[in-house]
Amino acid sequence: MSAFESALILTGPTACGKTALALEVAEQLSAEIVALDSMTVYRGMDIGTAKPTAAEKARVRHHLIDVLDPWESLTVAWWLAAAERACRDITGRGKRPLFVGGTPFYLKALLFGLFDGPPGDPAVRGALEAEAESVGKGALHARLAAVDPKTAARLHPNDVRRVVRALEVHTLTGRPISAWQQTWDTPSFADSPETAPPPARIPAVVLELPREVLYDRINRRVGAMLAAGWLDEVRRLRELPRPLSREARQALGYRELLAHLEAGGGAELAETVELIRTRTRQFAKRQLTWFRHLPQLVPVAAGTPEALERVVAALQTGERAESPPGEIDTST
Repeated sequence: MSAFESALILTGPTACGKTALALEVAEQLSAEIVALDSMTVYRGMDIGTAKPTAAEKARVRHHLIDVLDPWESLTVAWWLAAAERACRDITGRGKRPLFVGGTPFYLKALLFGLFDGPPGDPAVRGALEAEAESVGKGALHARLAAVDPKTAARLHPNDVRRVVRALEVHTLTGRPISAWQQTWDTPSFADSPETAPPPARIPAVVLELPREVLYDRINRRVGAMLAAGWLDEVRRLRELPRPLSREARQALGYRELLAHLEAGGGAELAETVELIRTRTRQFAKRQLTWFRHLPQLVPVAAGTPEALERVVAALQTGERAESPPGEIDTST
């Protein structure tokens, strides 16, 4: 039996109100919350990731929060395995797992499973990273385009981590990473002896807000986070005995505040704040694009008196995916 057999999903763009609504949904459905988020896993990264408060965690039990130190690396494969363990723990106590969050790759992995490429090779990866430093990001991206144009077309040259991973896979296997990254609708994947049965189809709801309302909420939340001490939190992270991992440093808002501090704090903080707001709105827009390509997500208007009732009803009716879309990037 799949560990996700009785799981539920509540997703939506950043700042749409998932956390507050999830508490009420969990109480109604006798569920415990599993964070569907790539950054709340890190200890000490609290304010900027909008982690649930102590009171909220006392109200409903939460999982996959504060499970890694910020110098540790995280992959979607690691997260999916940890999520499976959490679900077995939850169902073993007679509860239902309720996944709450908006990290698109993790959502897609949860819904459709993963077909992992080969494990990483530190020597190959290190050489590619050094090459990026010596010849430049653009040249490395051009090299990827020559061997894997499909992957190069969807990766920005500045996304060095994924460009390096794609070249690493090609170097190690002679096959492009796009050939490895296939999902259950791909015949060659379904026929592979290395694959396991796909996970259970999981009822899933996506919260929606008018774009202008969402963007206003994002702008105000960034200000509230800074007022709550976000910049001081980033200062403390810089003082840790080990440097932040590449993944943790890329957390939205944290990377901008780190850059501000590493520049000596000389630049106007107001400019950094506006940059965070802009990039957060851009991230929300990308999330919305992802969600539109997952037709099994049942949309529910957030922020209305009927939202709780409609979310609970949608999850209980168990509307599920019949055919998964596209590819999944297993490198994040």
